[in-house]
Amino acid sequence: MQKFLGKTAIAALSLAFAGEAVATEWNVSVWGKRRAFTEHVERLAELVSEKTNGEFTLNISYGGLSKNRENLDGISIGAFEMAQFCAGYHRDKNPTITVLELPFLGVNNLAEEVAVSHAVYQHPAVQADLARWNAKLLMTSPMPQYNLVGTGEARDELGEFDGMRVRATGGIGKAFEAVGGVPTSVTATEAYNAMESGVVDTVAFAQHAHLAFRTIDIADWWTENLNPGTVNCPVVVNTDAYDALSDGEREALDSSVDEAIAHYLENYGELLTRWDGILEEKGVERVTLSEDELAQFRAIAADPIREKWIADMSAQGIPAQELYDLVQTTLAAQR
Repeated sequence: MQKFLGKTAIAALSLAFAGEAVATEWNVSVWGKRRAFTEHVERLAELVSEKTNGEFTLNISYGGLSKNRENLDGISIGAFEMAQFCAGYHRDKNPTITVLELPFLGVNNLAEEVAVSHAVYQHPAVQADLARWNAKLLMTSPMPQYNLVGTGEARDELGEFDGMRVRATGGIGKAFEAVGGVPTSVTATEAYNAMESGVVDTVAFAQHAHLAFRTIDIADWWTENLNPGTVNCPVVVNTDAYDALSDGEREALDSSVDEAIAHYLENYGELLTRWDGILEEKGVERVTLSEDELAQFRAIAADPIREKWIADMSAQGIPAQELYDLVQTTLAAQR
């Protein structure tokens, strides 16, 4: 090569390779398609690239790297550097954060959901729990309270939930089970087919997911005010990859979280303002349960499920009461 290239050309080529070597690329595993649920990840990628002049990039893959139930496993072995997952997909792998999936926690809006999630993520027991998977919690994916879409006759009384086959995970599934429902934890990407084929009668999702996974397209009705809880879906990074970042790259990533979350909240707010029009456009009946029915649901599902969760987690050596109390004190402080 030296025979054909002068010293200046060789030096320039060496510098080019050196420049290429210092660039950092992370692979990010999410699923489905780009939607309100992933907008903070998309914005995070933009901000990190901007702050590092393109020297640190996040390559976001929608299902190309892993199945959604296997994202935490992929993080643990370093198959990719960042991933999103939902606690209810594998409760045994992340028991501490399932406190955020307990039914009827009393979270009223997305800002409160961010506050309680990030407070729990910072707890030492939670960080130790995720460290077993070589995972560092980066940010939440805040979702509003879940509600049902269903086919057939609308269900507006608790007694009508008896025998209802419902796609629901985590604490929401437990809540429906407590009133006679039959929960199944098919993944979000499987929900439409499950509903279309009659495997389930109803699907519990937040609004964006009913749109993204098209369950709203075959729904006859939607519960406006059931609000049994929500699912907690963190974004995590591989600890080794995080530790290997330069100081500047780490600062670019960490300092972008709040802005990415703010973008997510603004975007989701716009979706919520459009929701009534979407229901009308698709001819979906809006169902409102009476306060008496809701009070009965809370009495049956909230206290017993919470107390059992605290007992079960405490038996595993997890500071369950402390985690639950942290949620409540954070809510009080946020308000």
